Amino acid sequence: MNIAIIGAGLMGHALALVFAIGGHRVTLTDTSAEALARAPGLMEKARATLEAAGEAGGLSAEDLRARVTLHEGLAATVAEAGLVIEAIIEKPDPKRALYAELDRLMPEEAILASNTSYLDVFPLMPARRLKRAIIMHWYTPPYLVDLVDLVGSPECPEALLEEVRAMLAAMGKVPLVMRRFLPGYIANRLQSALSLECYRLMDEGYATPQEIDEAIIHGLALRMLLLGQMAKGDLTGLPLSAQALANRMYTPPTPSGHSTTLDAALAEGRTGVMAGRGLYDWGPPGEDYDPAAILAERDRRLLALKRAFRAIGPMAGYAHSPSKEPT
Repeated sequence: MNIAIIGAGLMGHALALVFAIGGHRVTLTDTSAEALARAPGLMEKARATLEAAGEAGGLSAEDLRARVTLHEGLAATVAEAGLVIEAIIEKPDPKRALYAELDRLMPEEAILASNTSYLDVFPLMPARRLKRAIIMHWYTPPYLVDLVDLVGSPECPEALLEEVRAMLAAMGKVPLVMRRFLPGYIANRLQSALSLECYRLMDEGYATPQEIDEAIIHGLALRMLLLGQMAKGDLTGLPLSAQALANRMYTPPTPSGHSTTLDAALAEGRTGVMAGRGLYDWGPPGEDYDPAAILAERDRRLLALKRAFRAIGPMAGYAHSPSKEPT
């Protein structure tokens, strides 16, 4: 299938790499000439990291250049696309304007997909496109994180969702089909709840960023990788879960819309790895500081973890749940 990706930023260029590894032809565009020019180098660096770990699917640097082409204009990008993926800024007005333009330019039978994390984009799309409109939400970096959330528009037939699900599964991804739209889907909602508590612990002086991460890495994450959360309850016994609920041992923080810890970091220009500092110091900014090297090291370690987990696998009860409740 020919894939068109609108937006060459953090997610867009990485999605282009994912589909190129999957054997698809990809056209990529962005309104920012700088972002579009930067995309090939970012894709190649990630591809080389995957290749070194034996996870590039045989995609060579030459193959990548042949399968992913860059286009300045939207019309040329979508002219032959069977699937158009929108990966632009998470704001309604720019998305609505883009969908109107795509409606004029993309083929009638093409699937229109959005990588939105929280917006219900279906009301923003032209009505006549809704029968072939879906949300296809990926996680960063998509060439390593296999989960993909799929949501069909209210008018999207199940057969179309199944076609997309099967395509992604054939690429080695784990597509999760939601029964209806829910902001944040499942993983992002759980992550948001965890982040809310993390910032409360820092704001109120209970823990440092490093202490929180150590508690997650050495306490929660090891079991979660193998069991998830719900299967863990079965292994420890559901009476314990019931007792914890009855005791009301935990009161969630009330969302305030901001964090003093986060506000202070941003006010000081500590925006994260790209700036050299965030909640951690990653290295002094300057000519010798290379944030891409840090991201590549992240990728290398995630690949090693994926290989190990592929050999171990999840617990059987978690992988083959006997009951499926509606999402």
